Amino acid sequence: MPGRVPGDVSGGLVPIAEPALQRLRMSWEEYLELPERPRAEWVAGEVVVSPPVGPDHGFAAVSLAAELRRHLPDGVVFTEVGLRLPGDRLRAPDVMVTDRWPEGAWVVDPPVLVAEVLSPSTRSEDTVGKSAEYAAGGVGQYWILDPEQRWLEVLQADRGGWTPLLRLDDETPRGQVVVPGHGVVHLDLTTLLRPAP
Repeated sequence: MPGRVPGDVSGGLVPIAEPALQRLRMSWEEYLELPERPRAEWVAGEVVVSPPVGPDHGFAAVSLAAELRRHLPDGVVFTEVGLRLPGDRLRAPDVMVTDRWPEGAWVVDPPVLVAEVLSPSTRSEDTVGKSAEYAAGGVGQYWILDPEQRWLEVLQADRGGWTPLLRLDDETPRGQVVVPGHGVVHLDLTTLLRPAP
């Protein structure tokens, strides 16, 4: 994507590469001393640092959180709050719904659902690594929203894995999902993503 390089006074546009995830070896104590930004997750002795999200990602995450709050009023909806998972992991899902407010700094009980909004730099981390971790952690549903390819997939926990419940895209933009014990979420992909170009 073209952009200006900081300090470039020529006014010309030059390509700027998509930022990548960084993985750094770090103790738990060192991790706890990090500032809130940049966004960093703890994965078994390794810190995974994500670059700042882009406008499409940010818009999609806020829109999805708003829909979940509207349709699941008895749930607690968070964005980027720490979630302790088995195997010495602390993740920060883009959106998470729990049954109640956590007692400590992070959520430790299995959430009702977690949602990740994909970015080019986090796509494999979110769809492969976190998928297995969320299943092992007892998460009820895993929602994956892709603003670039314009789809949403909702998966239900099933014997340590996932069963697909719903897939929305530009051809089928509307649907609903039953969130056990909480209600039904009516979804319209066109309200979650910026308009198609």
